[in-house]
Formats: sequence, C-alpha cells, structure tokens
Amino acid sequence: MNEKKSTIKKRNWAFVLYPESAPAKWQDILQATGLQCAVSPLHDADVNADETQKKAHWHVILCYSGPTAQNIVEKVTASVNATIPQGLEQVKGYYRYLTHKDNPEKVQYSEADIVTINGFSIRDHADMTRAEIAKEKRNIMIFVEENDIVEYCDLLLELDKNNLHDTWEVAANNTIFADAYIRSRRHKLEKAFEKAISEQKKG
Repeated sequence: MNEKKSTIKKRNWAFVLYPESAPAKWQDILQATGLQCAVSPLHDADVNADETQKKAHWHVILCYSGPTAQNIVEKVTASVNATIPQGLEQVKGYYRYLTHKDNPEKVQYSEADIVTINGFSIRDHADMTRAEIAKEKRNIMIFVEENDIVEYCDLLLELDKNNLHDTWEVAANNTIFADAYIRSRRHKLEKAFEKAISEQKKG
C-alpha cells in the first residue's frame, strides 16, 4: 500500500478537515510546514442529496514546490487529523470550489472568508479566461456601486481588504476600464448634486 502511494505524485493536493477532529491550533501546524495553503470558509450549511445536513468542514489546498508523493503528503494531513489527500490536476478549479463559485445549486460562501497561509495566491496558479475577465468586470461595477467607490485607489484597497483576488487582478490589469467607470460614476453623481442644488434654489 505504501509503495503504491509513493508512486502517486502531484504538486498540488487537497483534503477535508472537520472541526470536531482538528487540533486546536491546526492552522499553526499548517503554517509550520512552510507550504502554501488555502482554506475554505467553514462549510456549515451544506446538505446531502437527501437534504440531510452535512458535517461542518473545511476544504484545504496544499501546494508543494514540485511533484510530491502521497505518502509524504499524508504526514501533513495526519498531523491535523484530516482526510486522505487527493491530488489536484488544476488548482484554480478547486480554489473556486472552496466557495462553490461554479455550483449555484449549492450554498454560496464568501471568497473574503478564504484563509491563505504562507503566501498562497491564486494569481500564481492560472490566468483567467476572457469570459472570466468579463464576469469580473461586471463584479467591479457592482462592487463600486455597492461600496460607493469614487476613487480608483479605494477600489484596489477595498478589493484587497476583502480578499477578492480575482476581482483585484482584473481591476489592477484593466486600469483604463476601472478608472473610467469610477470617473464616469463620480461625474454623474456630481451632476445630480448640482441639479438638486439648482432646483432647491429655484424652489
């Protein structure tokens, strides 16, 4: 069995961790490994096919610098009493699963609640498709409106503060689009304010 596991080598791995069995300082244990990790929000509202409640759990991504055998990875998962690790073919897809981003039929969790350890950044693992970039541009517009953003610098700061990595990347790499939208919105607000003042004086 150990020999077979030693032949399974992947650079990136994932596992599931349950609060009831995790050590009190499990994040410190993961940090001590030096491995880059991403931890999902606590999945405490998931349901099974028969609509019974699933046990609360975290999904965790482990990233090594090179292909690593499963039996080596299991030493890490055993240290935090986690499930058997599963090799990942692609990090970004699983990262999106941390919040069920591509599974609208499942409970949606906030990307802002993803915890990163030892410098993990999803931007290091994959480029976005044109469709994904277009979607994030729409998210920028919504974020600007909902947070009353009137300066481009505030947009970047707020996106970073909320750990909205994909949206931040698009905003940072599409300065003309993001800044133009914010300036246009600010101009529209100023015109509306001027009109209100003018009508108030007439009244």
